This record gives sequence, structure tokens and C-alpha cells, in this order.
Amino acid sequence: MPRAAVPPVSRDLFDAVQPPGAARSLQAWDPGGWPVDEAWRPVLERFLSSPEGERLAQFVSARLAAGAVVFPPQPLRALQLCGPEQVRAVILGQDPYHGPGQAQGLAFSVPEGLRLPPSLRNILRECDRDLGSVSVPSGDLQRWARQGVLLLNTALTVEQGRPGSHAGKGWEALTHMLIRTLAETGQSKVFMAWGAHAQALLTGLPGTHLVLCAHHPSPLSASRPPSPFIGCGHFSAANRWLVSQGREPITW
Repeated sequence: MPRAAVPPVSRDLFDAVQPPGAARSLQAWDPGGWPVDEAWRPVLERFLSSPEGERLAQFVSARLAAGAVVFPPQPLRALQLCGPEQVRAVILGQDPYHGPGQAQGLAFSVPEGLRLPPSLRNILRECDRDLGSVSVPSGDLQRWARQGVLLLNTALTVEQGRPGSHAGKGWEALTHMLIRTLAETGQSKVFMAWGAHAQALLTGLPGTHLVLCAHHPSPLSASRPPSPFIGCGHFSAANRWLVSQGREPITW
């Protein structure tokens, strides 16, 4: 069956020309063939044809035309590395890193060799505390994604130096659709929601899934009660639950 056409309105998002020196963020996307696992395409096409998808396209196009530098280069990288049937666990963050070269389309992850942002340092610190110093010192979390851990932010783009700048602009409709698809697809899954933005996406999730909630791993909230991230034990809890379901644990 031929693939449904992408609505013309969304083309503005991809044809926009970045100013000199700006990050190559959205212009490399092909509206007829997003760089994602094929099983995600029906969800993306529904989003692109929705009012929220059209609104997001118009917003990002306008920001690029105004000279904004938008990260990351591949906002949907998480959906490229992990198809819905492969997902065993989902880690939900807030929005991408807003510094040059940091964001890579995977929540909390940065390229190999890059200095670890504070939130990621706390994530690896908690992983080590929880599991006994088993994590590697790299901030590139592709090793998790390739094991079926979907690293998803609630908003998938951000402007340089402006955290939260693309929140509430339409991405949340897509991430909500992705979460619902996962909740209804295949086996039950672990959902780790770190921060209020992430936890809002999980309202009404079926009880067959394991939902683990904590404050965001940012230094501002990682140790704050009543649900501190440091000491939450989410990594071992996820593995115990997966094993109880007869599935392989994740090598964090």
C-alpha cells in the first residue's frame, strides 16, 4: 500500500534555511521519509496532519526564519534506534540540551567524549550507586537505546541558550501519541518519568506497566524530597520487574 502523503503545511518545517553558522537542525529532515523505524510512521503521519503538527511546523519555521539556532540535528533519533516492538523501558525527560553539540535526539544523552552535563552526571551517579559501579563513563546513551530503552523528551527541539523554548508548541501531542502507542503495543513496559513534565504524560497509563517517578535529575531538584532522583533506585527496580516478567534485564 502506498504511504500516505505528508500534508503540505508541514513542508515549511523542512524547507526553512538556517542562517550562517546555525545548527543544521530541521532542514535535513525529509518530510516523505523521516529517519525513524518504519513502525513509527503511522503515528508520525497522524501527528503531521493534526492541528498540533501544523502549529509546530509553523512555529519552528518562523523561529528559523528569525535566526534562531535549533537543536538537535536529528530530533527523532530515539525513534530511529528503537521501534515500538523493541521497547522494554522508556525514560522520559523534559527537552533537549540547549548548548552547541550536546543534544543528539536521545533524552539526556551527549556524544562520546563530550563533557557530561549536570543532569547526566547525576543519572550515571545514581546508576552506579544503585547497581554497584557498573556504568561506563561515557555520556553517549546509545548503548541503552540499542537494548530497547526509548530515551524520549516531552519536547524534541530547543533553541540555543533557551531551555524550554519549544515546550507547549506542539511536540507534547506527538510524545503523548508515542506513549499511548507503546502502552497499547506488545508486552508491558517500564516507564521512568523524571520531572513533572514527563510525569504529566503518563496520566491514565494502564496498570499492566511499571511506572517509576522521581524529580528531574537536574542539580536543582535531584535531591529534593519527597521524590528525590538520587537514591530512587529506578535502574535496579526496572531490571527486577523485567526479570519477574520473564524478560532479560538491561545492561545499564
